[in-house]
Amino acid sequence: MKKLIVVAVAVSTLAGCALPSDSGSSYRSSQARGEQTVRMGVVESVRNVTIDKGSSGVGTLAGAGLGALGGAAIGGGRGSIATGILGAVAGGVVGNRVEAATSNKPGLEITVKLDNGTLTAITQDADEIFMPGERVRLLSGSGITRVTH
Repeated sequence: MKKLIVVAVAVSTLAGCALPSDSGSSYRSSQARGEQTVRMGVVESVRNVTIDKGSSGVGTLAGAGLGALGGAAIGGGRGSIATGILGAVAGGVVGNRVEAATSNKPGLEITVKLDNGTLTAITQDADEIFMPGERVRLLSGSGITRVTH
């Protein structure tokens, strides 16, 4: 049983590592050395949001597999098939919920009044603090805009 728990934790951890970052400070290698347009503005408002990275299905599959193994180990004879199926269903549900909980990240919706008077809102990871009235830069390129200090 301890081995099953270790495998479940390892799969959940690996699934979380595969998620791309929506940080204002994180760049993908394809964005390095790419030109960006810089616009200046003032933060109008900041709202806490949740960034949902979506489900890859890894949690459901891992949970179902582990649940089937655990269920089959509990049942004996013909009962092992039934408990294996029940274990797979329960494990799949639990694995899906674990993946959903670990794929959500805190984010910020930052509304900025640009120097030209236009209002714009950018959503990104909550890895920097922004305050209303603060002067910021909006960096845009390759379809991505980020707010920085």
